[in-house]
This record gives sequence, C-alpha cells and structure tokens, in this order.
Amino acid sequence: MPSATSLPPGPDPTLHLPRILCLHGGGVNASVFKVQCRALISRLKNDFRLVFVDGPFICAPHHDIVSVYGDYGPFRRWLRWLPEHQAVDAETASAEIHFQLRMAMDDDDALGATGEWVGLLGFSQGAKISASLMYTQQMLKQKYGKRIASAGGSADWKFGVLLAGRAPLIVLDDRLDVPQGVGDAAEASVEFHDWPNGSSTDHILKLPTIHVHGLKDAGLEHHRRLLKQYCQPGTTRLVEWDGAHRVPIKTWDVEAVASQILDLGRELGIVSQRENGALA
Repeated sequence: MPSATSLPPGPDPTLHLPRILCLHGGGVNASVFKVQCRALISRLKNDFRLVFVDGPFICAPHHDIVSVYGDYGPFRRWLRWLPEHQAVDAETASAEIHFQLRMAMDDDDALGATGEWVGLLGFSQGAKISASLMYTQQMLKQKYGKRIASAGGSADWKFGVLLAGRAPLIVLDDRLDVPQGVGDAAEASVEFHDWPNGSSTDHILKLPTIHVHGLKDAGLEHHRRLLKQYCQPGTTRLVEWDGAHRVPIKTWDVEAVASQILDLGRELGIVSQRENGALA
C-alpha cells in the first residue's frame, strides 16, 4: 500500500469559489505577487479563489524587490513610469492589458475553475489598473445603457481591493472619451497634472472599494487622493497599517485586510453569512 505522502493531491477545493483577479505592481510579476500575497490567500481560501495575472510589458525589476526576488524574472509593468519605458498609444496599451487579463482568466477556466469573477485586487500600479477597470466598466454601462464587455470579457466586477493605489483613474477602452481629471493608458503613471476641478462627477468611481494604505509609504498622499477625490463617498472602506510601499504580510495586518474583504463580500451577497466559522 502506498504511503500517505505518495498519494496524488486531491482536487483543488477553491475551483468553485468566486474569483478575484490579482494585479501586481510595476517591476514585479504574477509569481512574485502570489508569494507576497500568500498569507492573504490562506486567509481567504474558504471564500475566494485568487488568480494572478502578469502585466503586458517587460521591464527591469522594481528596486524594492531586487534583494529578495531579483532572480524571479522576467519582470513586468502595466504602465510606463520611467523615461526608458517605451511610449505606446492608449489604444494599444489598453488592448495589451485586456489581452493579459483575458488570457489569465481563460487559463484559470482551463484548470477547471467555475466561480464567478467578482473582484479585482491590485498593488500600486496593479491597484490603479484595478480601479480603472471598474471605472471603465461603469462608464461603458453609463454610455450604452447596459453592461458592455470590455476587459475580462463577460466579467461583471463588483468590488476592488486597492493596495497603495495611486490617482488618477485611467480610461481603458477607446470607445470612451477621457473626462477631465482622468488619464489614459499612454501616459506615464507619475506625470499627471489635470486634476479634477469644478462640479463634474464624471471622474468618480461608484463601485465598492477597499483601500489599503501604508502610513510610511512615500506615495501616501497620492493614495489618499484616489480614495478621497476619485471614489464616491459611502462606497469606500479604509485599512491603514504601519508600513511602507509593500504588501502587508504580518498576521494582524493581513487580518485587517481580509476581514474587510469578507465583510464586503457578505454585504454584496458573495460570501455566506458565518458566525464563528459556521453558516449563520
């Protein structure tokens, strides 16, 4: 009789769960981001399946990850932010982003996953893209009076988890005009000055978002701007933690983020109501 250690692994218990698509920061990649999120994956494993996607453009590793993950390339980005990053027009950049998302989602379907795509989770550039995907979905629906397929095909994004997400939002579909206060995928992500002014609300994201801010992050001002100036009051939740520009990994910080995700999931009817681990 074979020993227990030689038995093949059982079926993946997360295949039926609602899915969250996870977008890494600039100069990282999906594999590294998955390692960075391992504590969050573990905490959410009974309620959500987290799927990780690579950005479309190859780049050098972000300096913050070189010491630990420098050998885990190639590294990727969603947008350009350095002079050496090749300029690409907005339509092409958006199409490349959409292609990467669709490919990752199709690959997960091919693994046998059947859960609904419900949320986006991103860090830094990935958070900006996550919020912008929801914004683009919202604006397409507003323009055409119904939900229109865009990034993610038939996915209907219901919420976003934005870790260190930087303003502004950007439009990711060439069927949409770019409102004042909003950028596009061709612009360098750190070179934006056309901030919202006046009474227009065309730049406002109205879908639910959870914002995770490190209080020692050098970009905190920009992350707070995304929350306060680009998200509709009453739709946001905020988690602040005592850290810099990185993914929180300590148990209490991860728990703070996970509890907000689960609470919002219950509020939206995605996660079953539970009391002390049992169904209510």
